Amino acid sequence: MAVLMGFRILLFSLLVSRFPLVLGDDVKVTVKGVTSIGTTDDNFICATLDWWPEAKCYYGQCPWGKTGIMNLNLNNPILSNAIKAFKALRIRIGGSMQDQVLYKVGKTVKTCNNLENSTTGFFGFADGCLTMERWDQINALMAETGALVTFGINALYGRKKLTAYGLYDGHWNSMNARDFLNYTIFKGYKIDSWEFGHELCGSGISARVDARQYAEDVIRLKKLLNKLYRHFKIQPKLLGPAGFYDEKWFSSFLQKSGPNVIDVVTHHIYNLGSGVNPNLIHYIRDPLFLDKVAQTYKDLETTLQRFGPWASAWVGESGGAYNSGGKTVSHTFVNGFWYLDQLGMASIFNHKVFCRQTLIGGNYGLLNTTTMVPNPDYYSALLWHRLMGKSVLSTTHNGSPYLRAYSHCSKMKPGITILLINMSNCTAFNVSVESDMNLYPLTQPEGVKQRDEYHLTAKGGCIRSEVMLLNGFPLVLTERLDIPPMKPFLVDGSLPIQVAPDSIVFATIRDFRAPACAWA
Repeated sequence: MAVLMGFRILLFSLLVSRFPLVLGDDVKVTVKGVTSIGTTDDNFICATLDWWPEAKCYYGQCPWGKTGIMNLNLNNPILSNAIKAFKALRIRIGGSMQDQVLYKVGKTVKTCNNLENSTTGFFGFADGCLTMERWDQINALMAETGALVTFGINALYGRKKLTAYGLYDGHWNSMNARDFLNYTIFKGYKIDSWEFGHELCGSGISARVDARQYAEDVIRLKKLLNKLYRHFKIQPKLLGPAGFYDEKWFSSFLQKSGPNVIDVVTHHIYNLGSGVNPNLIHYIRDPLFLDKVAQTYKDLETTLQRFGPWASAWVGESGGAYNSGGKTVSHTFVNGFWYLDQLGMASIFNHKVFCRQTLIGGNYGLLNTTTMVPNPDYYSALLWHRLMGKSVLSTTHNGSPYLRAYSHCSKMKPGITILLINMSNCTAFNVSVESDMNLYPLTQPEGVKQRDEYHLTAKGGCIRSEVMLLNGFPLVLTERLDIPPMKPFLVDGSLPIQVAPDSIVFATIRDFRAPACAWA
């Protein structure tokens, strides 16, 4: 064991020695540890499972394969192990087809069809149906893996289309949903939260519902949930509207639905444009472009403070690039610059959960569409989940904008964990971390402690690689198809953190004294 550890330390020394301190830009990162600026949920990391059928095609490609909810192989051990590694991964089941899916239970649905091609349905597909046999199979996987489930309910059932521009009116018919909820409760399935509709707010995508009508129906659904779960100590949360932020629509909805109806306001982020955008890889590495979406986070935070202080904010779906993501970008190492930056930014603006589109499916899945082998962003998400605690700390630095820095109180450990993202392809950074105003120096009486460091780089230095290295070692499944161990290097805490070009670093500083991170 000592020989192996010595080899690992030697390898790490060789890795970082490629960018000696004298060649990197010296950067001072200041962390304000007296108070936190936000809090996330314990299970901040979330991933989605979507309804898209195999025939979902865009731009001359069909990237979904058999990954939709209806036909995903739920017995694959890689899928199971990937979820289990999080202990309690939050999984949101929903998507664009959600409001075309009925539930084969009770008396309201006579036939059960697949989501098949149609010239009259949304996105070119006819209505589909979820059988209770399939629902049983889904819940078996969720129970086995310890997942926290959010399920998106069809919010268009019973409404009528009024205009060619997709406006739907009339009250939501709750009969099919009520039968489905009753079945779920009868079977003892644990659902953490129910989400009402998909992208029906504002101008909508394929359909939209007026804020007043949506509010009335959310109130009806809340009453139904209260009635059906009246004997439960903890009731599932109610989420919505699961769409793109529109200040007027969101404000009106919150005012009309009133206090303590909606528990979580969910919105979607696709700030990189379409999946075939030729500038996609450049946007991902452009800090000024990435900063633009910060206003959306801030505006929603302000709207909740004014009109819905009882509700929290989640990013209910975000894949970066819409229409299934970028074929040569969204599942590769470079996408982690966008993904981890979004996690950090959402946390700063007090978002409790961030749901990545998708766990599997499309070009942006955390898992490979055909093999289910984890893509680089899967490991980034897992490290965040294991290292970054709930309390968010203000973090600034005096260096290049191509260096992003975020810090949280450490998860299950004293001190803080800092995330450093170097989007520059030519500049290394030597990062020194200090407390604001030096009120709480890093050194303890017994001296500086060692620091845990996790350096993430692309295999072969190719940022479009589908293999990520952790401290120089490729992250690949074990022979038993388990997620590999993710061990840090122990580094002298008195030295700066060396951040190579095109790399990502998590560093846990145990002796950083932050009152906001009081450790019992």
